[in-house]
Amino acid sequence: MKDRRTVDELSIEELEEVLRQRRRQEQLSRLRPAGSARYSAVVEPANARPAERRGLHWRWLADRLLFLVEVLALLGLLVVVVQLVFTVQGINEESRAAQQAPTPTPTPPINAVVLPGGHTPPNARGEAEPQAIPAHLRGLVAAITPLPAPTPGPEQAQRIVIPAIGVDAPVVEGDDWEMLKKGAAHHIGSANPGTRGNCIISAHNDIYGEIFRDLPEVKVGDEVQVYTESQSYRYVVQQTRIIADTDVSVMAPTSSPVLTLISCYPYGVDTHRVVVIAALVP
Repeated sequence: MKDRRTVDELSIEELEEVLRQRRRQEQLSRLRPAGSARYSAVVEPANARPAERRGLHWRWLADRLLFLVEVLALLGLLVVVVQLVFTVQGINEESRAAQQAPTPTPTPPINAVVLPGGHTPPNARGEAEPQAIPAHLRGLVAAITPLPAPTPGPEQAQRIVIPAIGVDAPVVEGDDWEMLKKGAAHHIGSANPGTRGNCIISAHNDIYGEIFRDLPEVKVGDEVQVYTESQSYRYVVQQTRIIADTDVSVMAPTSSPVLTLISCYPYGVDTHRVVVIAALVP
């Protein structure tokens, strides 16, 4: 066993060595906790690597999914653009086809090519036949679709009275050959009595009652009364005319209430028409 010596017995070099050893021990004692902490710090990153790898893995998947979504969105936009282009092309083709289609013929304002009531001159027995349509107008007749007879109503003309020439006759709806045998006839499609527009009434002058035989004798200022089921309307004659049987302009619609009376002329010859035009008296 080594002899213990006192401090006084130690040399300066030995004292310095003892101090150095103590300082080293103190440093080591201080470093042990730090060393263990350093050890744990070293271990922890090693343990954290799998978590970091997992984070990197999910981030990679998220990036790929985001890229896929962007690609799909771009493809959808391309599909919409292509559909829009085809839609515009289809609309343009339909427009060109519509422009190349034949323009429909507008409905004529006058549904007649000759004035109503025309017939051949009556023979010795008082018989006559409907007037033949001129050859150059037959195509127009075929192109016109006759209007259907309206349902009888209280607003339709039922009676006409012209005191100046002694006329008091029934009025039927429709002015074809058969209806004109029954009395004065209201042209289908023309205005009803008392309403705005052209109310057209025709009658024969030398057959089937000779209702309008004296129509050429009517003067400007004479009165004409037209009766419906509910009331009567008074018209005053404004003008009289002798025209060709093809002058259908007198049947044109009007903006004011007008009454137009038509019959063949002259008596027993029937090559022209006599027309009386009267205005409604408020």
